[in-house]
Amino acid sequence: MRRLRLYARLLRLFAVLAEGALLGAWVGLRERLGGAPMALRQRLTWRFMRRLQAALPFTVQVRGRLPDTPVLWLANHVSWVDIAVLGALRPLSFLAKAEVAAWPLAGWLARQAGTLFIRRGGGDSLDLGRQLAGHLQHGHHLAIFPEGTSSDGSGVLRFHPRLLAAAVDSGAAVQPVALRYRRAGARDALAPFVGDDELPAHLLRLLSAERAVVEVTLLEPIAVAGLTRSELARRAHAAIAAVVCPAEAQDEREAA
Repeated sequence: MRRLRLYARLLRLFAVLAEGALLGAWVGLRERLGGAPMALRQRLTWRFMRRLQAALPFTVQVRGRLPDTPVLWLANHVSWVDIAVLGALRPLSFLAKAEVAAWPLAGWLARQAGTLFIRRGGGDSLDLGRQLAGHLQHGHHLAIFPEGTSSDGSGVLRFHPRLLAAAVDSGAAVQPVALRYRRAGARDALAPFVGDDELPAHLLRLLSAERAVVEVTLLEPIAVAGLTRSELARRAHAAIAAVVCPAEAQDEREAA
């Protein structure tokens, strides 16, 4: 029974990826013929992400209000599944590490979707900051994972303030988003994609398991007026940590 469930889920996932490949090819054709506007890329990506999220063995529970105006989404990072979960909520673009661009199929789809890539230790941070700010100023939602890497979901790693320059420069509000993966009432140990884990092996483990829950908490947006990047990072981190690891967040507040 478990093997049949795995095969059924794989077939559904392959069908979704095939559709994504067709959408990506169409975007590529549009680009060669004169351009593929970002708004179009985001709408098509939103459609694809909704289908991808539905094909994964997770029930998504959303708390809070989705932002209507373009904002910089900041979320804690647990798994590659985060992208499908957030991408299914609103047409938006992501900032991803440069290594993702080299992933088979997934990297190509990310490029076609308008994903912006950042190199670790790269010297192009100023140019990237301008791109991110321009993205927001042109009315497009943007999502980043300010921890810079994924965690096991038990806490929230330090946020990198330099990634928040786009919000300060554009004036767009920051939308903190807390992600929690739960299985049988406890923290999900299968969902985290950390360390040297390989994507195919991780995917097979998820598809072989029972359904789990992803809790998405949309917290109060933070207006950027008068705040520095570091202040924004601290406020967003505190808001997200209060949901992901409330006991630790309380200890930090008391220590402060």
